Amino acid sequence: MTAQAPGPAALVVFILFFAATILLGSTVNWWRAHRPAHGADKSEEWGLGGRQFGTWVTWFLVGGDFYTAYTVIAVPALVYATGAFGFFALPYTIIVYPFVFLIMPILWRIAHDGGHATAADIVRARFGSRPLELAIACSGLVAVMPYIALQLIGIRTVIASLGLPGEIPLIVAFVSLAAYTWLGGLHAPALTAFIKDIMIYIAVLAAVTVIPLHLGGYAAMFATAAAHLPRPQGNHALMAGQAVPYATLALSSALAAFLYPHTLTGVLAARSADTIRKNAVMLPAYTLLLGLIAMLGLMAHAAGIVTTHSSSVVPMLFLAIFPDWFSGFCFAAIAVGALVPAAVMAIGAANLVTRNIVTGRGNDVGAARIVAFGVKLGALACVLFLNAQFAIDLQLLGGLWILQTFPALVLGLTRIRFPARAMLLGWAIGTVFGTYLCFQDGLKPTHVLALGGVHQAVSTGLLALLVNIGVVAVATLLVPRRRTETTQPV
Repeated sequence: MTAQAPGPAALVVFILFFAATILLGSTVNWWRAHRPAHGADKSEEWGLGGRQFGTWVTWFLVGGDFYTAYTVIAVPALVYATGAFGFFALPYTIIVYPFVFLIMPILWRIAHDGGHATAADIVRARFGSRPLELAIACSGLVAVMPYIALQLIGIRTVIASLGLPGEIPLIVAFVSLAAYTWLGGLHAPALTAFIKDIMIYIAVLAAVTVIPLHLGGYAAMFATAAAHLPRPQGNHALMAGQAVPYATLALSSALAAFLYPHTLTGVLAARSADTIRKNAVMLPAYTLLLGLIAMLGLMAHAAGIVTTHSSSVVPMLFLAIFPDWFSGFCFAAIAVGALVPAAVMAIGAANLVTRNIVTGRGNDVGAARIVAFGVKLGALACVLFLNAQFAIDLQLLGGLWILQTFPALVLGLTRIRFPARAMLLGWAIGTVFGTYLCFQDGLKPTHVLALGGVHQAVSTGLLALLVNIGVVAVATLLVPRRRTETTQPV
C-alpha cells in the first residue's frame, strides 16, 4: 500500500480549517466579550492573558502547548525509524506530572505575589543577581527556538504533502504563525487550543480505529511492523544498549518539560495555584493520546509506507488509508496542533526579552510583538541550517539548554543558601559542556561514555545537568557569599 497523491478535496478542507483557526485566533482580541479594564497592563494581557485562565482553559492551553508537532510528527517518525525506543516520550509525560503538582504551584505563588511573568523574574527575585537573571533569560530564549523550528517543520510537512512545491510550505508556515501570534497574543492559542485538541482527538481516534481494520487488526499490524524493524534479542522490546538512553532521555525530558518559557507561561497564566494542581491531575489524559499517536509509526510499517524522510510518515499514512477530504482534515489538525504551541513559545520568549534582557520594555506590547517575530525568524534559521537527523532532535537540543536553568529555578526554592555566583558558574559550565557534546555527536541527544570498558549511551542533557549541579555544589562550599546577594526562602 502506497500513499496516493492528494486530490483537490484535501487541499480545500485543509485551507478551510487551517485558515478558519488563524482567523479566529488573530481576531480574538477584537470580538471577545471580556476586555481588560481601563488602566490594565496591556502587555500582561497580551503575554499572560491577564492571569485569569481557569481550570479548563489552563488544561487546554497547557496541554495544547505541551503536546505539539513533536507529538504528532516527531514521535511517530522516531518509532518508525527505531521501533520501541521511540516510546520514551510516554514515561516522561508520566514522570513530569508529580513534578508539576509539587513545584509549579510554588512558582505560581512566587510569581503572583511578586508580579513576575518569567522564570528569569523569579530567579532575580530569589538571588538578587542581574547576571544570573540574564543567563536564565538567554537559556529560555535560545532553547525555545529549535522547539518552534519543530513546529514549523510540522506545518511544512503537511503542507508539502498536499503537493505544494519548493519552499512554499515553509513560507506559508512562517507567515501564518507570525500573523496568528502578532494579532492574537496569548488569547489566540488559549481559545483555539479547544479547536486544536478536538481536531487532534478526532484524527487520532479515527486513525487507531480505521487503520488497524484496513491492516487486519492489531495483531497483524504488530506482526507486520516487527518484520520491518530491528529485532531485539529474547523477549526484550528494546535493542541491546537502548535501556539506559531510553531511561535517561525520559528523565531529562521530564525535568525540562515545564522549564520552557511556553509551558511556564501557561502555568503562570492560571487563575490560582489550585488550578495548577487540578491540571497536574487531569493532564495525564493526554498521555493516553500520545501512546496512540506513537503507534502511527508502527502502522506505517504495516501499511507498507517506505520513506527515508521519517517526518513524512504520518501524512503518507493518512493519504494511503483515508479519503482525500479526511486526509485534509487530519493535515489541518496537525498544522493547528503546531500553530497553537508555537505561538505560546514565541510569546514566552518575547516576555523574557522585554522583561529580562532589554529592561524597561516590559509593558511595551509593540516591542513584545517585534521580539516574538524575531524569535520566529530564529526558529526559521534552525529549520534551514541545523541538520538534525530526526525532527525530534530539535526538541531535545532545546531541552539540553533549558535543563541548565533547573538548579537556579528549582533548587533555588529550597532553604539551602546557594550563592548566585555558584549558580551562574554551574549554568555556564553545564551549558558549554552539553552544547559541545551535542554538536560533537552530530546533534544526537545521547553521548557514549566509556565506563570500566563498557560503552554506554546516556542523555547529553542529563550529563550536562549533573555537571552543572556538581559545579554548583562545589562552588557553594568554596565561594563566599557577597553581601549584596540574597536568597529568599520559600
